[in-house]
Amino acid sequence: MTAPLVTRVSKADSAAIAEAVRVLEAGGLVAFPTETVYGLGADATNGQAVARLYEAKGRPAFNPLIAHVVGLEAARLLARFSADAARLAETFWPGPLTLVLPRTVACPVADLATAGLDSIAVRVPSHAVARAILEAFAKPVVAPSANRSGHVSPTAAAHVLADLGGRIELIVDGGATPVGVESTIVACLDEPVMLRPGGVAREAIERALAKPLAQRSAEFTRAADGAPLAPGMLVSHYAPRTPLRLDAVGVADGEALLAFGPILPDRHARAVRVLNLSQAGDLIEAAANLFSHLRALDGAGVKTIAVMPIPHHGLGEAINDRLTRAAAPR
Repeated sequence: MTAPLVTRVSKADSAAIAEAVRVLEAGGLVAFPTETVYGLGADATNGQAVARLYEAKGRPAFNPLIAHVVGLEAARLLARFSADAARLAETFWPGPLTLVLPRTVACPVADLATAGLDSIAVRVPSHAVARAILEAFAKPVVAPSANRSGHVSPTAAAHVLADLGGRIELIVDGGATPVGVESTIVACLDEPVMLRPGGVAREAIERALAKPLAQRSAEFTRAADGAPLAPGMLVSHYAPRTPLRLDAVGVADGEALLAFGPILPDRHARAVRVLNLSQAGDLIEAAANLFSHLRALDGAGVKTIAVMPIPHHGLGEAINDRLTRAAAPR
């Protein structure tokens, strides 16, 4: 079992900002204040760092995360903006509004952070500490609330330490957060629709748009597999076109193999293509590779993807959850 980390708490100043950037660059986890609540930050472009974030929070499944950037120009590298989305960004950013938008083709955010979806949740925070970290790091940072999954969201550094002490490297203490509730989330994938109320009121959003927000349709509540599109919303997640065969202990002719660990199953040489989630049997590495490996095998032109058994402890629970959803009849 991995020894607990020593979580450092540093008062927000230039030295703490520099330390936060060093931790992020090394793939570590940093909690920092935003105007809403304290966020748990990881390099959004580093799949293994994102996997560590899920593990630290104890999230039961790979819910999409919000990518935080320093401004609209940086956001346009990640997402495509409709006229409505641009209007909302220009009105409320920096601030407590998250937009769910189509990903750009060259979006550098790890597939794990977006749960393998073709959309991405983006926000530009207004808190001075958050902005200083983002400016110095110069890459997108995913930052869900800095608490264990299911606990009350943290609005002070002490709340973060109580939940995540020994699980993350650094907490930047910037005092109590001014808003204290999470950001409002609006999807602009078609007509703008509110997915989660938060720090920006519906009325203010509708004034900016000069029209009412669309009502959620059935697709914005729960799809057949129940997977979320963004925090506060449920819709179908990425599933490969190729059927999956779970808990495979052998490989049939014409199959691809999604392996795990150093020992491959019987007749693995039959596989058209083999990708290993983690040769070392590391669940964090496996989680980081899951969506990209599924996409690659889905393009191999095979009839079935055989998936080796994955342990159910730790991040294995989330990996198995996503694999089970992907293998469900559709």
